[in-house]
Amino acid sequence: MGGCTNCKGKAGCDDHKGQMMGTVEQALESLYPTRIWGEADDSSPEVLPPDELASLAEELATELSAATFVRLGGEDEPCDFIYVLCLGRAPCIVQVRDHGVAVPDEWLTADSIQEQYLRVVVSQRTRVAAVQQVAIDMVRGDGGFTVRERPRAGVYDAPLLSRMQKLVAILPAYELTHVDFGDIAHAPPGFQPGVWPDAYGLGTAKPSIANYLFYPQPTTMVSTSFVATGDGA
Repeated sequence: MGGCTNCKGKAGCDDHKGQMMGTVEQALESLYPTRIWGEADDSSPEVLPPDELASLAEELATELSAATFVRLGGEDEPCDFIYVLCLGRAPCIVQVRDHGVAVPDEWLTADSIQEQYLRVVVSQRTRVAAVQQVAIDMVRGDGGFTVRERPRAGVYDAPLLSRMQKLVAILPAYELTHVDFGDIAHAPPGFQPGVWPDAYGLGTAKPSIANYLFYPQPTTMVSTSFVATGDGA
Protein backbone atom coordinates (compact mmCIF):
# COMPACT_ATOMS: atom_id res chain seq x y z
CA MET A 1 0.00 0.00 0.00
CA GLY A 2 1.06 3.61 -0.34
CA GLY A 3 3.19 5.53 2.14
CA CYS A 4 1.68 7.07 5.25
CA THR A 5 4.43 9.34 6.57
CA ASN A 6 2.08 12.28 7.19
CA CYS A 7 -0.85 10.26 8.53
CA LYS A 8 -2.04 11.31 12.00
CA GLY A 9 -2.52 7.67 12.88
CA LYS A 10 1.06 6.74 12.03
CA ALA A 11 2.05 5.99 15.64
CA GLY A 12 -0.75 3.45 16.01
CA CYS A 13 0.09 1.99 12.61
CA ASP A 14 3.73 1.63 13.60
CA ASP A 15 2.69 -0.25 16.75
CA HIS A 16 0.52 -2.57 14.67
CA LYS A 17 3.32 -3.20 12.18
CA GLY A 18 5.72 -3.88 15.03
CA GLN A 19 3.38 -6.56 16.38
CA MET A 20 2.84 -7.92 12.88
CA MET A 21 6.55 -8.23 12.17
CA GLY A 22 7.05 -9.81 15.58
CA THR A 23 4.59 -12.52 14.53
CA VAL A 24 6.44 -12.96 11.25
CA GLU A 25 9.84 -13.25 12.95
CA GLN A 26 8.52 -15.85 15.39
CA ALA A 27 7.03 -17.85 12.53
CA LEU A 28 10.29 -17.79 10.56
CA GLU A 29 12.32 -18.96 13.56
CA SER A 30 9.88 -21.80 14.22
CA LEU A 31 9.46 -22.89 10.61
CA TYR A 32 13.11 -22.65 9.57
CA PRO A 33 15.33 -23.97 12.37
CA THR A 34 18.26 -24.24 9.90
CA ARG A 35 17.51 -20.68 8.62
CA ILE A 36 17.76 -21.96 5.03
CA TRP A 37 15.03 -21.51 2.38
CA GLY A 38 13.63 -24.86 1.26
CA GLU A 39 14.22 -26.52 4.63
CA ALA A 40 10.92 -25.68 6.30
CA ASP A 41 9.68 -27.70 9.26
CA ASP A 42 6.20 -28.66 8.09
CA SER A 43 5.60 -31.21 10.83
CA SER A 44 2.89 -29.08 12.46
CA PRO A 45 1.22 -27.10 9.65
CA GLU A 46 -1.39 -24.51 10.59
CA VAL A 47 -3.69 -24.90 7.61
CA LEU A 48 -6.95 -23.00 7.29
CA PRO A 49 -9.40 -25.91 6.79
CA PRO A 50 -11.14 -26.03 3.38
CA ASP A 51 -14.54 -25.23 4.90
CA GLU A 52 -13.14 -22.14 6.64
CA LEU A 53 -11.35 -21.07 3.48
CA ALA A 54 -14.64 -21.35 1.59
CA SER A 55 -16.44 -19.46 4.36
CA LEU A 56 -13.86 -16.68 4.19
CA ALA A 57 -14.29 -16.41 0.43
CA GLU A 58 -18.07 -16.29 0.83
CA GLU A 59 -17.91 -13.61 3.51
CA LEU A 60 -15.52 -11.53 1.40
CA ALA A 61 -17.92 -11.78 -1.54
CA THR A 62 -20.77 -10.46 0.63
CA GLU A 63 -18.88 -7.73 2.46
CA LEU A 64 -16.95 -6.48 -0.58
CA SER A 65 -19.84 -6.84 -3.05
CA ALA A 66 -17.56 -8.76 -5.39
CA ALA A 67 -17.27 -12.24 -6.85
CA THR A 68 -14.60 -14.38 -5.15
CA PHE A 69 -12.87 -17.56 -6.29
CA VAL A 70 -10.70 -20.01 -4.36
CA ARG A 71 -7.62 -21.59 -5.91
CA LEU A 72 -5.75 -24.17 -3.86
CA GLY A 73 -1.98 -23.96 -3.95
CA GLY A 74 -0.01 -26.34 -6.14
CA GLU A 75 2.34 -29.02 -4.88
CA ASP A 76 5.17 -26.50 -4.51
CA GLU A 77 2.95 -23.72 -3.09
CA PRO A 78 2.35 -24.03 0.68
CA CYS A 79 -0.54 -21.59 0.48
CA ASP A 80 -4.04 -21.09 -0.91
CA PHE A 81 -5.45 -18.16 -2.87
CA ILE A 82 -8.71 -16.23 -2.92
CA TYR A 83 -9.24 -13.99 -5.96
CA VAL A 84 -11.57 -11.02 -5.46
CA LEU A 85 -12.84 -9.65 -8.78
CA CYS A 86 -12.68 -5.85 -8.56
CA LEU A 87 -12.71 -4.66 -12.18
CA GLY A 88 -14.33 -7.04 -14.65
CA ARG A 89 -17.45 -9.16 -14.86
CA ALA A 90 -18.41 -12.79 -14.58
CA PRO A 91 -17.81 -15.16 -16.21
CA CYS A 92 -14.31 -13.85 -15.65
CA ILE A 93 -10.86 -15.01 -16.66
CA VAL A 94 -10.18 -16.80 -13.35
CA GLN A 95 -13.37 -18.83 -13.73
CA VAL A 96 -12.36 -19.96 -17.22
CA ARG A 97 -8.73 -20.61 -16.34
CA ASP A 98 -9.15 -22.33 -12.96
CA HIS A 99 -12.72 -23.56 -12.62
CA GLY A 100 -13.71 -25.13 -15.93
CA VAL A 101 -16.20 -22.44 -16.94
CA ALA A 102 -16.82 -22.34 -20.68
CA VAL A 103 -15.27 -19.55 -22.71
CA PRO A 104 -17.93 -16.80 -22.90
CA ASP A 105 -19.16 -15.67 -26.29
CA GLU A 106 -17.74 -12.17 -25.85
CA TRP A 107 -14.20 -13.61 -25.83
CA LEU A 108 -14.70 -14.88 -29.37
CA THR A 109 -15.02 -11.36 -30.74
CA ALA A 110 -12.62 -9.51 -28.43
CA ASP A 111 -8.90 -9.21 -29.13
CA SER A 112 -8.16 -8.84 -25.41
CA ILE A 113 -9.79 -8.44 -22.00
CA GLN A 114 -8.23 -6.94 -18.86
CA GLU A 115 -9.38 -7.52 -15.28
CA GLN A 116 -8.20 -6.41 -11.83
CA TYR A 117 -8.28 -8.51 -8.67
CA LEU A 118 -7.27 -8.49 -5.06
CA ARG A 119 -5.44 -11.76 -4.50
CA VAL A 120 -5.49 -13.02 -0.93
CA VAL A 121 -2.75 -15.53 -0.18
CA VAL A 122 -3.21 -17.67 2.95
CA SER A 123 -0.21 -19.58 4.28
CA GLN A 124 -0.46 -23.31 5.00
CA ARG A 125 2.47 -23.05 7.39
CA THR A 126 1.26 -20.46 9.86
CA ARG A 127 -1.87 -18.37 10.39
CA VAL A 128 -0.90 -15.39 8.26
CA ALA A 129 -2.34 -13.89 5.09
CA ALA A 130 -1.35 -11.14 2.68
CA VAL A 131 -3.00 -9.29 -0.20
CA GLN A 132 -1.71 -8.30 -3.63
CA GLN A 133 -3.21 -6.34 -6.48
CA VAL A 134 -3.22 -8.56 -9.56
CA ALA A 135 -3.97 -7.72 -13.18
CA ILE A 136 -5.06 -10.61 -15.38
CA ASP A 137 -5.45 -10.22 -19.12
CA MET A 138 -6.60 -12.45 -21.94
CA VAL A 139 -5.31 -12.17 -25.51
CA ARG A 140 -7.00 -14.07 -28.34
CA GLY A 141 -4.71 -16.14 -30.57
CA ASP A 142 -4.65 -19.21 -32.79
CA GLY A 143 -6.41 -22.13 -31.12
CA GLY A 144 -7.28 -20.35 -27.90
CA PHE A 145 -6.39 -17.58 -25.48
CA THR A 146 -3.18 -16.59 -23.72
CA VAL A 147 -3.78 -15.59 -20.11
CA ARG A 148 -1.22 -13.52 -18.19
CA GLU A 149 -1.33 -12.89 -14.45
CA ARG A 150 0.70 -9.86 -13.33
CA PRO A 151 0.93 -9.39 -9.55
CA ARG A 152 2.15 -6.16 -8.01
CA ALA A 153 4.11 -5.80 -4.79
CA GLY A 154 1.07 -4.60 -2.84
CA VAL A 155 -2.19 -2.73 -3.40
CA TYR A 156 -1.91 0.70 -5.01
CA ASP A 157 -4.90 1.72 -7.15
CA ALA A 158 -7.54 3.83 -5.43
CA PRO A 159 -10.56 1.78 -6.63
CA LEU A 160 -9.14 -1.26 -4.83
CA LEU A 161 -8.03 0.35 -1.57
CA SER A 162 -11.46 0.60 0.08
CA ARG A 163 -12.11 -3.08 -0.55
CA MET A 164 -8.61 -3.84 0.71
CA GLN A 165 -9.34 -2.14 4.03
CA LYS A 166 -12.60 -4.04 4.50
CA LEU A 167 -10.88 -7.29 3.57
CA VAL A 168 -8.11 -6.84 6.14
CA ALA A 169 -10.68 -6.14 8.85
CA ILE A 170 -12.33 -9.54 8.22
CA LEU A 171 -9.18 -11.70 8.51
CA PRO A 172 -8.85 -11.72 12.34
CA ALA A 173 -12.23 -13.49 12.62
CA TYR A 174 -10.50 -16.46 10.95
CA GLU A 175 -7.47 -16.22 13.24
CA LEU A 176 -5.38 -14.87 10.38
CA THR A 177 -2.78 -12.16 10.93
CA HIS A 178 -2.56 -9.79 7.97
CA VAL A 179 0.95 -8.94 6.83
CA ASP A 180 1.60 -6.05 4.45
CA PHE A 181 3.44 -7.14 1.31
CA GLY A 182 5.60 -4.06 1.54
CA ASP A 183 6.98 -5.37 4.83
CA ILE A 184 7.75 -8.90 3.60
CA ALA A 185 9.23 -8.09 0.19
CA HIS A 186 12.84 -8.22 1.48
CA ALA A 187 15.05 -11.13 2.48
CA PRO A 188 14.97 -11.99 6.19
CA PRO A 189 18.28 -11.06 7.88
CA GLY A 190 20.46 -13.99 8.79
CA PHE A 191 18.71 -16.50 6.51
CA GLN A 192 20.34 -18.31 3.60
CA PRO A 193 18.72 -18.65 0.13
CA GLY A 194 19.51 -22.34 -0.36
CA VAL A 195 18.60 -23.51 -3.87
CA TRP A 196 16.14 -20.65 -4.50
CA PRO A 197 18.33 -18.48 -6.80
CA ASP A 198 19.22 -21.46 -9.01
CA ALA A 199 15.59 -22.56 -9.23
CA TYR A 200 14.63 -19.21 -10.77
CA GLY A 201 17.89 -18.30 -12.52
CA LEU A 202 18.33 -15.20 -10.37
CA GLY A 203 22.04 -15.35 -9.64
CA THR A 204 22.80 -13.72 -6.30
CA ALA A 205 19.19 -12.70 -5.55
CA LYS A 206 17.65 -13.88 -2.29
CA PRO A 207 14.11 -15.04 -1.52
CA SER A 208 11.88 -12.57 0.29
CA ILE A 209 10.04 -13.24 3.53
CA ALA A 210 6.95 -13.87 1.38
CA ASN A 211 8.77 -16.78 -0.27
CA TYR A 212 9.40 -18.37 3.11
CA LEU A 213 5.80 -18.01 4.30
CA PHE A 214 3.74 -18.40 1.13
CA TYR A 215 4.84 -19.43 -2.37
CA PRO A 216 8.33 -19.95 -3.88
CA GLN A 217 8.09 -17.83 -7.04
CA PRO A 218 9.21 -14.18 -6.99
CA THR A 219 6.34 -12.07 -5.70
CA THR A 220 5.91 -10.03 -8.90
CA MET A 221 6.67 -12.80 -11.38
CA VAL A 222 4.32 -12.82 -14.38
CA SER A 223 2.71 -16.21 -15.00
CA THR A 224 1.37 -17.24 -18.41
CA SER A 225 -1.10 -20.00 -19.28
CA PHE A 226 -3.09 -21.00 -22.34
CA VAL A 227 -6.80 -21.74 -22.61
CA ALA A 228 -7.34 -23.89 -25.68
CA THR A 229 -10.54 -23.91 -27.74
CA GLY A 230 -11.88 -26.10 -30.50
CA ASP A 231 -10.16 -29.44 -31.09
CA GLY A 232 -7.37 -28.52 -28.65
CA ALA A 233 -9.64 -27.80 -25.73
